[in-house]
Amino acid sequence: MSTTGNTSTEAATSTTSTNRRQPYGQGFLDTISSGWAQRPAHASPPREQAPFAAARRESLSRMFPGQRLIVPAGELKQRSNDTDYPFRAHSAFSHLTGWARDAEPGAVLVFEPTGERGHEATLYFRERADRTTAEFYSDASIGEFWIGPRPALEGVASDLAIATAHIDEIEYFDADLVVDEDSTLTRAVSELRLVKDEYEVAQLRLAVDVTARGFDDIVSNIPAIIAHARGERVVEGVFHTRARSDGNTVGYDTIAASGPHACYLHWTRNDGAVMPGDLMLVDAGVEVDSLYTADITRTFPVNGTFTDVQRKVYEAVREAADFAFASARPGVTFRSVHDAAMTVIAARVAEWGLLPVTAEEALEPDSGGHHRRYMVHGTSHHLGIDVHDCAQARRDLYYDGVLEPGMVFTIEPGLYFQIDDVTVPEEYRGIGVRIEDDILMTVDGPVNLSAAMPRTADEIEAWIARLT
Repeated sequence: MSTTGNTSTEAATSTTSTNRRQPYGQGFLDTISSGWAQRPAHASPPREQAPFAAARRESLSRMFPGQRLIVPAGELKQRSNDTDYPFRAHSAFSHLTGWARDAEPGAVLVFEPTGERGHEATLYFRERADRTTAEFYSDASIGEFWIGPRPALEGVASDLAIATAHIDEIEYFDADLVVDEDSTLTRAVSELRLVKDEYEVAQLRLAVDVTARGFDDIVSNIPAIIAHARGERVVEGVFHTRARSDGNTVGYDTIAASGPHACYLHWTRNDGAVMPGDLMLVDAGVEVDSLYTADITRTFPVNGTFTDVQRKVYEAVREAADFAFASARPGVTFRSVHDAAMTVIAARVAEWGLLPVTAEEALEPDSGGHHRRYMVHGTSHHLGIDVHDCAQARRDLYYDGVLEPGMVFTIEPGLYFQIDDVTVPEEYRGIGVRIEDDILMTVDGPVNLSAAMPRTADEIEAWIARLT
């Protein structure tokens, strides 16, 4: 069925093609377009992020003189049959337009080269349908009768301070084209986010604050979590409630891993029980309405008190995190943060007799790595509008690049002794610990944006005692 310009007869006959749609009677078709109040004009002042998005567009324009650039928002993705996943615009699109959780599926940002070296940027999208068209009431994917009001061209133009046009005006655009098909452009829009501007930093601070409240919610609900046969799902649900009430949604699938599940780095099944005596590892972040997300991990004893072995492992991980934080400063390489954390990890597992070699031998770049059995992942990644932000940036600017003021990244060492790992004594098996904080680099050094959350073993125990 066409989405624009349908006659009433076309709409009436087309709805018989599925059991989910019933044909409209002639009385409905004769009257549906009349009796509506006039829609108010929408001409708001530009939103807070509009000037920042304009500056980002200008930076991108300078990188590609004379070239047409196309950055799509993306389309709805089918979940099952006639239901779709919630729409989230492509990060590059949102970063360059300032259009956040309210972005329209199918929208496209086009940079048209001008006579000089610059570009004219236009945002194309499907404007809300006139109520005299069948699209208004008969199309369940875009009709306002089904999904609610859609934005008008003039309103978006004033809101985002950018030129707008109807998507039908794009004659050269291939609907299947995505920004990732051009590796040069993909790399450029990723590298553009390596250093955050003032607006982005403020949004990341907000995301961290909301995420911290979500962790408090989890601890407050420990009794109910323990009582449920799938307590990990309760953890996930409690955090999701905070993410949806105070933000847009979760920034990524929550890891709610109790006991041995904490040793699986990306445990998102979250279908296990939460048992007193176990450690609970929660890796979660709230994505706020601007689409910027936090990424925080805390590990805590379900019954409120660490055992001696649990505390020893926990404090070793905290020591690694603190040493990595102390090593981070403007001008050092990004990889050096990981190297610092690994120095502590290798020293501790060697001290506990878990390595067949010395810590120094384990740290040898070519012949070593024995300690990585117990921490296979990296220590840091950039953070922003994506949880793993700037992932397509060149290696010499990311992993081998230097830290600069305005960069935001995680520090997240861990130790994981899987339940069936016979290379460690039995009392270690099934213990998984990760501590993850979100770090802002400034000219004066690193700032831990999540430092207000409990971090030491004593603080963790006091946190549980206070909230349960």
